[in-house]
Amino acid sequence: MNIANLSETDLRYHATDKSFQRGEAYHQQGAVVDLCQRGNCLYGEVEGNNVEPYHVTIQFDAGGVTETECTCEYSFEGWCKHIVAVALTSIRTPETMHQRLSLNELLDRLNHVQTQTLVQELVAKEPNLLSRIDRFVNKISPPIIVQPVSTTETRPKRQTSVDPQPYRYQTKQLLRDCLRYWEEGEEENPIETDLPEILDQVQAWIDNGNGNDALVILAAITEACVEDWDELADYGADGQDLVLLLDPMWAAAVLTAELTSVEAIDIQVNLEEWQDRLNGEFEICAEALRQGWDAPELLAVLEGQSDDLWEDGRPSYADKLTRIRLEMLNLQERYPAYLHLALAEDLVEEYLVMLAQLGRIAEVMAASIRLKDAGQALAVAKVLRAQDALTEALFIAKSGLDLPDRLATSQAEHHFFTISQSPMLDRHRYELADWTSELAQGLGDTETALTARISAFKLRPSMHSYQQAKTLADDTWQTLQPDLLQHLRTMDNWSHAEAKVQIFLDAGSIDDAIATVNDGYGRGHLMQLVMDAAMSHRPEWVIAKAIRPAEDIINRGKAESYQEAVNWLTRARAAYIQSGRQAEWQAYRAQLVSTHGRKRKLVCLIESANL
Repeated sequence: MNIANLSETDLRYHATDKSFQRGEAYHQQGAVVDLCQRGNCLYGEVEGNNVEPYHVTIQFDAGGVTETECTCEYSFEGWCKHIVAVALTSIRTPETMHQRLSLNELLDRLNHVQTQTLVQELVAKEPNLLSRIDRFVNKISPPIIVQPVSTTETRPKRQTSVDPQPYRYQTKQLLRDCLRYWEEGEEENPIETDLPEILDQVQAWIDNGNGNDALVILAAITEACVEDWDELADYGADGQDLVLLLDPMWAAAVLTAELTSVEAIDIQVNLEEWQDRLNGEFEICAEALRQGWDAPELLAVLEGQSDDLWEDGRPSYADKLTRIRLEMLNLQERYPAYLHLALAEDLVEEYLVMLAQLGRIAEVMAASIRLKDAGQALAVAKVLRAQDALTEALFIAKSGLDLPDRLATSQAEHHFFTISQSPMLDRHRYELADWTSELAQGLGDTETALTARISAFKLRPSMHSYQQAKTLADDTWQTLQPDLLQHLRTMDNWSHAEAKVQIFLDAGSIDDAIATVNDGYGRGHLMQLVMDAAMSHRPEWVIAKAIRPAEDIINRGKAESYQEAVNWLTRARAAYIQSGRQAEWQAYRAQLVSTHGRKRKLVCLIESANL
């Protein structure tokens, strides 16, 4: 059984050129020493530089590869060489792959008692599995009676107090670094880059149910910021930006902690003092303190008896506070309450994703009309696919192709994007179209696969999408290709330059490739790539474009760049010869050597290159 929708072309798409070449070498050397398939998982061992082989896992379904994993430390773009080697071996020499029983098939051979015995033995060896089993059982068999939401976990309460000083020290050091950078005129802002990392440590306490300890740490961090803020404000630091980072974390900690009324009042007093100093508002935390988990209007929503949480109008921070609550309800495994709150607050993605995770597929499909954007559709479709509801996943994804991008519909949440960052525009629509095409192709729905691939190409052109469209179009390619090329001509953005050049050259449209690099997007290898293709078609253009950078380097007298100048001159010479003007080249060469004869390194390079 081959992996659906996986070809060597797809492999090249998922891996860098370097990873593919090394993976192919591993395959050819026979480094894949063990390859077996268990259901929808491919397992391989690949010999490498370590004593123990690397273990590769490739998971797939009828739509294609869903997940890959390798025990190597590769953390760069795309698949590592070991994954490539295993995938290539499965494609080129499938006879070397052993078929073994899948997990489901193995479990099917056990009766109820044997299954219980197996689970008990596994838990005896890995006690932590018990909590995972507990969560799984609660998720698929939720309690019938809805109990009031508890902010406490079943885990034992922490017996010792956390020491906030290390967090205070980290924050103070961060602020000192920030002040030093700004005094030296640098633009680096550790508050934006490093403070979230400190707050991630606070989040870990919250996720562990230790809200009271999280509050102690947050107080130390906030106090440290307030104490030194006046100096930072002199350099333009905006206190509201700091509050935007701290406020949601404070709200989460408050909603996780067990607070007396006096403790809640103390927090409110401190927040009011801090926001005066920072000129910002802790509005999310203030509302969390007011509502807690016991506000009548909130309890009514959580129990599904009301969908009106905001009697005085919905505030601007409502979505943020609701998402904090949803995270906690999920951690507490309060799934009915989660669904009631998400539905009442019209958080469509969270609502549908949770329904899908609970296996309530029919309800997802019935409520899918609520989807508002491509990002939501993709998130829901991915969860449906993970639940093995492939047909439903494709339906949701296909429907989402007609929806707007998340960035366009939630501009307030993405204020940091600007028009100058246009490659980010339509990101979710592109990802959805790309994902949909691969899934549809694997499921044999060629029409949908082609439609989605065309959408992906027009949003973010690439050689991969172009070739995929060609394969999917088959007999209609002659009609489709001109439309794609014309669309490519209208795209004027630096991020598309390389794709445009590659595609135009593949289509034999050299003049379009020349126009692309002439528009100012021709940098180094792109310009040289077009020159090599245009040598016989437009030799005069090659000569003009090659002579200019070569002379610029030579005239600047940068000896370390002379080899680059010779590379340009090599192309100029080839174009002169191609156009039958060898005598002109010889005359130009003689003049060049005469003028720059004292630049010995340059002359030696020219002579060694036989120019």
